[in-house]
Amino acid sequence: MTSTETTDPSDNSATGPVEHAETDRDAAPEFVLPLVVRIEREAPPARTDALETAARAVLVLLSDERSAGDGEWAAAVRDWQDARIRKVVRRARRAEWRRATALPGITVTGREAEVRVFPPVPLDGWPKDLARLQVSGTELDDPQPPGAPADGPVLWFNPELEMSAGKEMAQAGHGAQLAWWELSEQERAAWRAAGFPLSVRSAGRVEWDALTRSGLPVVRDAGFTEVAPGSCTVVADHPALRRALPQTG
Repeated sequence: MTSTETTDPSDNSATGPVEHAETDRDAAPEFVLPLVVRIEREAPPARTDALETAARAVLVLLSDERSAGDGEWAAAVRDWQDARIRKVVRRARRAEWRRATALPGITVTGREAEVRVFPPVPLDGWPKDLARLQVSGTELDDPQPPGAPADGPVLWFNPELEMSAGKEMAQAGHGAQLAWWELSEQERAAWRAAGFPLSVRSAGRVEWDALTRSGLPVVRDAGFTEVAPGSCTVVADHPALRRALPQTG
């Protein structure tokens, strides 16, 4: 499965799980999934920790009972997924973070990172305590190399692309979401029960070429910001999806 992603300076988006004509997607009301990362000046989280936590936050929102059936967030989630899948990552600290956590949503924690995900909102209908948060300034670093990924799902980033941390957090969320759509209900339940373990890593150049040709879900960028049009940004490598690939040789 391939996702075509488009971006502007303040958001990231991808196609939804249901196949629509492009004109249908363009005509649909636009919704966005807000993600807020806590970045305290004195102790910012490590970059990889923030990326993995953002990806898990998207999965937690998708799997929450409020997002399904007649749940209170279900209509917004359906409308969001029926159009382009837009995600916006903003940063908060201190009082900003406290105000953000008072709004309906889910806070997901990593080793040190904290990311709060909110139900989708209309593109022009952000709650004021989220709309005032900054998109820029989400640059983060890894004090130590992250090392080899753990066994299990891995979101592999293109080693030839350079992106801001905020954009990469949204891209990681896209990759996790593509994997979620491709899994069976049983596979989803098992992943959720395990706490959505996953790793985010940059692939080696030779490995990246094989990944993009493997048949695993791929996120492609439309090239409005930071990278060239058509760039493959993330491959979602989930063991269950890999097992389902056609066997060659």
